[in-house]
Amino acid sequence: MRKVNDILKRKGNKVSTVSPNLSVIEALEIMSEQNIGALVVVEDESFIGIITERDYSRKIVLKGKSSSDTPVSEIMSTEFPPVQLNDTVEKCMLLMSSIRIRYLPVIEKDKLIGIISMNDVITETILTQQETISHLHTYIQS
Repeated sequence: MRKVNDILKRKGNKVSTVSPNLSVIEALEIMSEQNIGALVVVEDESFIGIITERDYSRKIVLKGKSSSDTPVSEIMSTEFPPVQLNDTVEKCMLLMSSIRIRYLPVIEKDKLIGIISMNDVITETILTQQETISHLHTYIQS
């Protein structure tokens, strides 16, 4: 059974982080430059939330706020259950689907060590299925 650790080994544990005081427009520029849809918000090296393109569209655009005058802390999402390296991919998928989130922080010893997305979980599931098919194919041929 695949675990969070397998995802981070495959994709790496590089996390793009920003300060809660950064303006929303600056955060969007970073997302655009890095071609990503979310940034982790940290304060004193501790995880405090995630800002996503969805946060921007729902909390800035639809409410008519200024993205240059609004700090990330005002629109970031903060309710993310942390996962650990030994948690299964299935647990992550259930968490994400049950509370309708797309990202999970990976925390070990109270320290952020990575972030996984719904895409990461789906990719890992597909890789597992491909591996199973390959094993079955080899078994049938032998």
